[in-house]
Amino acid sequence: MKRPLLAFTATALAASTLSACGSSEDAADDGGGIEVVASFYPLEHAAVRVGGEHVSVTNLTRPGAEAHDVELTPKDMLGVTRADLLVYLKDFQPAVDDAAAEAGDAAFDVSRDAHLDLGASEAGHEGESPEEHAEHAEDGPEGHDHGATDPHFWLDPIRYADVADAIAGRLATTDPEHAEDYRANAAAFREELTVLDKDMTAGLEDCTHRELVTSHTAFAYLAEAYDLEQEGITGLTPESEPSAQDMAAVVAHITEHDVATIYTEPLAPRAVAETIAREAGVKVATLDPLEGITDSSAAQDYLGVMRANLATLREGQECR
Repeated sequence: MKRPLLAFTATALAASTLSACGSSEDAADDGGGIEVVASFYPLEHAAVRVGGEHVSVTNLTRPGAEAHDVELTPKDMLGVTRADLLVYLKDFQPAVDDAAAEAGDAAFDVSRDAHLDLGASEAGHEGESPEEHAEHAEDGPEGHDHGATDPHFWLDPIRYADVADAIAGRLATTDPEHAEDYRANAAAFREELTVLDKDMTAGLEDCTHRELVTSHTAFAYLAEAYDLEQEGITGLTPESEPSAQDMAAVVAHITEHDVATIYTEPLAPRAVAETIAREAGVKVATLDPLEGITDSSAAQDYLGVMRANLATLREGQECR
């Protein structure tokens, strides 16, 4: 149920509400269909693919912005309160969690359907279950949080398909007239994601290196899905700075496991990764965690960037 707004507020701000949010890809015409607000790119893309012509989707995270740190303006909040549906991931973006509380019944948290069950240590240990994580709580540098859960479920295409199905179910409830269309769109999207998953499984099956050294631990679900072992320079917060001891430990890990490549991210600083790479004598490549799409992205949609990631991994992991 949409929340009522004061007439003068709506008159003054309604025309700029959608422009306050990131623009939707291939969304329905503004003002037509179900109005959906998505908290960041993977949820925007899923809502567009599932909703099709029946929805108009806007994104609260602007292109090039760090999704974790998004801040909402009053215009953003107005867009949320006017929307028929807010699709978000709880505990990923604190500002959006606050907006979800304001949105009430219109807020849809996908975290349950994303099956968030992997930890990503702030000390940089590989992806593992929360129970295994707790066992390693004393292993890393002092002050690191070993209990954090990795939110980047969309890097596993099958988990992403599950979330798309859940969005279809919620849209069907919101707009029963087009329920079959939403379910059919979700099924078609799942087919594409299943093909991607099979291609990634085959492409990464015969790699010389299974160790995946990344600038921050955003790739636990990708690593689990494709039998890789993630080791992060920093934890889930990409802006965190590793200590000299942490950097030395990563260099030692690279040497011990004969790692060939360190992966950094399009929106993250490269200096630390490049320093470690020079010390260890290995390459640096860019692996995209797909929190957003910009003009400099390897492709302009999820499937394209994931296939670019596959090509990067095949080269960096020296796959046959």
